[in-house]
Amino acid sequence: MIKADCVVAGCRALATCRGPIPKRREALQDAGVIENAWLAGRGGRIVFVGPEDEFRRTVRPEAGAAGIDARRLVGFPGFVDAHTHLPFAGSRGDEFSLRLQGWTYQQLAARGMGIRSTVRATRSATREELRDLCLARLDEMLLHGTTTAEAKSGYGLNREDEIKQLEAVRDADALHPVDLIPTFMGAHEIPDEFRDRKEDYLDLLIHTVMPAVRDQSLARFFDVFCEEGVFSLDETKRLAEAALSAGFGLKIHADEFVPLGGTELAARKGAVSAEHLIAITESGIAALAGSVTAAILLPNVPFFLMQDKRAPARRLIDAGAVVALASDFNPGSSMTSNMQWIIQLGVFQMRMTIEEALNAATANGAYAIREHEDRGSLEPGKFLDLVLCDMTTPADLVYHVGRNPVKFVLKKGKVVVSGGRIVRGDRADSSP
Repeated sequence: MIKADCVVAGCRALATCRGPIPKRREALQDAGVIENAWLAGRGGRIVFVGPEDEFRRTVRPEAGAAGIDARRLVGFPGFVDAHTHLPFAGSRGDEFSLRLQGWTYQQLAARGMGIRSTVRATRSATREELRDLCLARLDEMLLHGTTTAEAKSGYGLNREDEIKQLEAVRDADALHPVDLIPTFMGAHEIPDEFRDRKEDYLDLLIHTVMPAVRDQSLARFFDVFCEEGVFSLDETKRLAEAALSAGFGLKIHADEFVPLGGTELAARKGAVSAEHLIAITESGIAALAGSVTAAILLPNVPFFLMQDKRAPARRLIDAGAVVALASDFNPGSSMTSNMQWIIQLGVFQMRMTIEEALNAATANGAYAIREHEDRGSLEPGKFLDLVLCDMTTPADLVYHVGRNPVKFVLKKGKVVVSGGRIVRGDRADSSP
């Protein structure tokens, strides 16, 4: 018999997103839905997923096992947000108002606004203040079903403040149920003090900041903004090679506004992901097709910036690329951390099917941060990261827009959201 310390009983429908990961082409259409599903866990990992009769034959709940009656609920894997800029300070509401008047993202950046204004605010914040900002934002993410998130630095742009951001991420990760995967993004912009000395800034990143981040084990990945007016393709290549040599996994902000070839570079270097891809070319799509590099699409960015052009999700999927969806939570171009909304935009604006969008926000999202062995789907051996929603079918996640249906969230087998509220302290038993 299989022992269990947590049982979720009679889930109306469970979208397991099981199967080989990453998911490509037709595999993205299979959300692995099981009707009247039972799920059991032990020690934070799943030990059983299947029908009731099999559960009764093979699983023995331990004394005091936590239990949830899920007969009126639909379950999903915890959402995996593979692209966020979580540890920032300040607001760019004034910038948002100017954009509503017609100013473009690039015009605002040229005036010293954009990323550079957030850099000033983040440099002024203490590590503890950044940690507390992260914790409040993680609460919001958890209430909407996100259980794992990548978190980029990139608003310090010097040794001290980049490390401060990454330390705040580490501190928040230790205090909050949501797991954080840290990314060092000192190559997010050129700081004001280096505007006329870009070569000096590249040297600072490669020879001073990158080794410090590595030596303190503060980040798993390195990311660079390959974009006109930021880092050229040659500069991106130089930074990428240094990061790979230092032992970081590679991510590249590529082809967001102007196609410079960042996507092709990401594929050639075996990067973990190429991200944004609004201006990707046919060459870039071909480079990602069948490659190990995930295409992380961020549908709220063109929505938030009121742009007509979007990343070509359908062409990427049809070509065989690994497509993931993420929020790009940041104060300038995507002020949301709600992965439900991101899934909805994937369907309504990128013409993905519901199953494709769901897999892209779970299984492929986990692959895009190389966490797919432990999370992203509901299968024995993986973490019991589960979202239970008040709905009739999995399609209601997209069909019913504008509400938060999350009733329970389990993180590594512990109830961390119950009745739509965060549970503080020890595991809660939410049996009826």
